[in-house]
Amino acid sequence: MIPEINYWAVLIGTVLSMALGAVWYSPALFLERWARLARIDRGARRGSPAIPLMVSAVVTFLTVWVLAGSVAIAWHFYSGGYLASALVTAVTLWAGFTAARVITHDAFEGRPSQLTVLTIGFELTSVLLMALVIGLWPPAGTV
Repeated sequence: MIPEINYWAVLIGTVLSMALGAVWYSPALFLERWARLARIDRGARRGSPAIPLMVSAVVTFLTVWVLAGSVAIAWHFYSGGYLASALVTAVTLWAGFTAARVITHDAFEGRPSQLTVLTIGFELTSVLLMALVIGLWPPAGTV
């Protein structure tokens, strides 16, 4: 069985997640705090952000695609509402994979717990945004 995926929802979810990152890590929200906790010298010369942004766009698309497929499988297995399936699946995958792995890596790398909370908070907000798009715009013929 190949899960049904609405690729428009995946594309929109990708764009919204990238936009969320731009806002989350902006001076208006958490840029200064993140830079301080991550020990990033904002005055240091760095290369172009083009490559990291392209990599981020590709892996974000992959994340939304995997979430969309997982939601379709969960919805078929459990039934119920598509939006509820999307939100529960997103939180489950975030807790079991993203948050768990970030917490583990940050603990071994000695990163400040505030940085870990900031990172997993962004990731939770991001996957919930993705899940909203997927849940509100299910693949044709599924709901």
